[in-house]
Amino acid sequence: QVQLVESGGGLVQPGGSLRLSCIASGFTFSSYRMTWYRQAPGKQRELVATITSAGGITNYADSVKGRFTVSRDTAKNTVYLQMNSLKPEDTAVYYCYALVNTRDLWGQGTQVTVSS
Repeated sequence: QVQLVESGGGLVQPGGSLRLSCIASGFTFSSYRMTWYRQAPGKQRELVATITSAGGITNYADSVKGRFTVSRDTAKNTVYLQMNSLKPEDTAVYYCYALVNTRDLWGQGTQVTVSS
């Protein structure tokens, strides 16, 4: 089955850290760019970070540069999002995404809440 499954979300205090994981299955993970998006209540979904298939190039939204790091482990078919120095405005549902053979593939999302 072709799917993406996220995990790692939760409640964290401002300044804290979380690491999100997204496990891919049903397709050749190493061949595809992977992207993290997020959607806060009442807002449009926005791109957070992306990593190329070989992992050599990463890009980030300005709002997370210097705080978030995207990485991938081909052996585990997993892409990660390390989030440090979290802020209340990072509160959102975080989604993993890949364009696989012209198909938009989304995970179910994982909730991240940053609050004291």
